[in-house]
Amino acid sequence: MEAAISTLSALAQETRLAIFRALVRAHSPEEGRGGLAAGEIAGVLGVAPATLSFHLKELTHAGLILQRREGRSLIYKADLSAMLGLTGYLLDDCCQGACGSLSPCAPGGATIREKECAS
Repeated sequence: MEAAISTLSALAQETRLAIFRALVRAHSPEEGRGGLAAGEIAGVLGVAPATLSFHLKELTHAGLILQRREGRSLIYKADLSAMLGLTGYLLDDCCQGACGSLSPCAPGGATIREKECAS
């Protein structure tokens, strides 16, 4: 529960949510690919570097983003497994467990019949 609260808390701020969404758009499933440098994020969102640094630290602390070094740049990438973990946690007890996983991204994600259980 503490991890879910930390994650939701980090996303409950306009700039951090915008950063996370920008990183999701720039995501690549390949290791060492995708993501954005801090300067690119600042340019896309119009955020001052000092402000951006603070928000990136908060998102990293919440486990929502990862970083890697490419030359002199830090490249930030959304950690989609963290987001899937959060949505899985939030939906785990749907229908008192009768629906199974409702995340379409989870291995063996929800079937049509299971999705109907949630409606």
